[in-house]
Amino acid sequence: MKRDFDQLERMLHEAVPDISVKRDVSWKQLTYLGVGSFVPIVAAPENDHQLLELLDFCRRNGVDYMILGGGANTVGMDDLYDGIVILLRQGEFNRMVAGRSHISCGAGAKLGEVARFAAKLGYGGITRLAGIPGTIGGALRMNAGADGRNIGEFVSELAGIYPDGTIWTMRDIDMEWGYRLSPVPPEVIITAAIFELPQIGVEAATADIEMVMARRAKREPKGRSAGCAFRNISVNDSAGRLIDNCDLKDYARGDAVVSNKHANFLINRGEATEKDYVTLMTSVRNNVAEATGLYLRPEVVFADRRSYESVMNSTYIPKVLVLYGGNSREREISIQSGMAVAEALSRAGYLVETEDIKECCYSQKMRKADIIFPVLHGGFGEDGTLQKELEKHGKKFVGCGSVPSKIIMDKIATKRVLDACNISTSPWCVLTPEKRTLPGSIKLPVVVKIPGEGSSFGIKIAKSVEDFEAALDELFASSGELLVEEFIKGVEISVPVVNGKTFPPVEIRPPHEFYDYDAKYIYSGGHTEYFCPAVSLSEDTLDKAKSYALKFYRETGAKQLLRVDFIVGEDNEPYALEGNSLPGFTATSLVPKSAAVFGYTFERLCAELIRAALAD
Repeated sequence: MKRDFDQLERMLHEAVPDISVKRDVSWKQLTYLGVGSFVPIVAAPENDHQLLELLDFCRRNGVDYMILGGGANTVGMDDLYDGIVILLRQGEFNRMVAGRSHISCGAGAKLGEVARFAAKLGYGGITRLAGIPGTIGGALRMNAGADGRNIGEFVSELAGIYPDGTIWTMRDIDMEWGYRLSPVPPEVIITAAIFELPQIGVEAATADIEMVMARRAKREPKGRSAGCAFRNISVNDSAGRLIDNCDLKDYARGDAVVSNKHANFLINRGEATEKDYVTLMTSVRNNVAEATGLYLRPEVVFADRRSYESVMNSTYIPKVLVLYGGNSREREISIQSGMAVAEALSRAGYLVETEDIKECCYSQKMRKADIIFPVLHGGFGEDGTLQKELEKHGKKFVGCGSVPSKIIMDKIATKRVLDACNISTSPWCVLTPEKRTLPGSIKLPVVVKIPGEGSSFGIKIAKSVEDFEAALDELFASSGELLVEEFIKGVEISVPVVNGKTFPPVEIRPPHEFYDYDAKYIYSGGHTEYFCPAVSLSEDTLDKAKSYALKFYRETGAKQLLRVDFIVGEDNEPYALEGNSLPGFTATSLVPKSAAVFGYTFERLCAELIRAALAD
């Protein structure tokens, strides 16, 4: 049923007599972008009291409302808004007051004006945000940022109102800000804020603003826009760069066009409609998703929720289940890796769930997921047991299948493959409790290893006969057979293979002679140094190691992900140590370190693995 806006206006004036009300206001007047038709009723309260009365009126009469500040990042709507647009950019909402070390202001004050007001008082910090359009309320809602600073860094207190009229406040001790995320509950209307700002002097603060404005003038296009259309995936996977890499500058739908200066700005060339903008945004997002496996999320705010849903539902987003935990001695490392992967995939736009598994079983969460990303180190998660279970149920997953996983996890089986395909490895043998004598072909010092452990668990270096016997006694308590190989002194490197491509080798310099668990994770003996690209070896040596890694990847039937570790001896020959089909996977682990040099962010790396596994 069509709403009678004349009657609604009369009722509003009776309930809140002094409030300013305008009829049939164009979205071009209300927003920077200027798309959409017009708003039948716009109400502009001057203070908290009028806002409370207006909210009470809407609640009692079942009237929808939309809060609008400066309209800097708002996309208007072609249909009529069947409610009241509440404009907070006047009266007390626009007030700015200086304190001894702070500034208080209403949510409707423009961020740029607040920054200039602060600069005149010699306050810095917020001056770096001077070029961001819109009001304080909108900036706080999305934790607006620029030049490495976010508005949330400077907030000491916030005030707002719940829809039922309840007053809401929050102090800095309770605030947790994130990238484009604020601690303000979604339903709260922000009304005021207090900022604690550093005193840097009028001259420095003014220079800050001039610098920021000059940078933005060079970087940002002219014309009507809602600012950045999409959120960045990460610092190095900016939405603008991703769109530009898809050759979408000047791409248009109707009168909405991708800026040829900054690809994350979608410009209204004059008569763009909401439909033009949404169609363009949808097409851009789908192109980026198809090219990169990254799903951009809107940074703009839609007056019509259906437009947001149209953009988000335009392409299917895979449901990913990240598995971590397990029951091996590497459980804690697995949890860290799994959480890092889940967070990266969420930033990349995937629908992500996690599951901490302690036994190998096919769970309800696994059944519902489109794809599974196991981040399990050691035990059933890495030896092929879990992979075999997933294969049995026809479930797609990231990483090697059950047969390659079993081979790669077993250091003895790995040695046999290395020998069979002529990949250099140190002389080795297998010992048992019944046969614990070294053959004459292997000389001390040696490395004694439990075949199925990872993260350097179950490994001992023996330099003397006494060390060797002690190592056997200790490790035979956990395993019925041990791998023994000659110790090779040299430079340790690790070569990742991702989707059949070798990534740059990482050179590892532990604080002592062996890259053990402590050197990897605890650092009680000092910090390990990592170099990528490797700095101590020739390109010929590194290329040889990469060719060995790729050969091992192919010979074992590995898929998507494998890390091969080498010792480069004094003869410059890379000697393969072992493979790892599910290596550590935090943002600072070896494979992500190498991927960054290759040109992949952590988010892009995780997305590429998902894409390859889905296509397999």
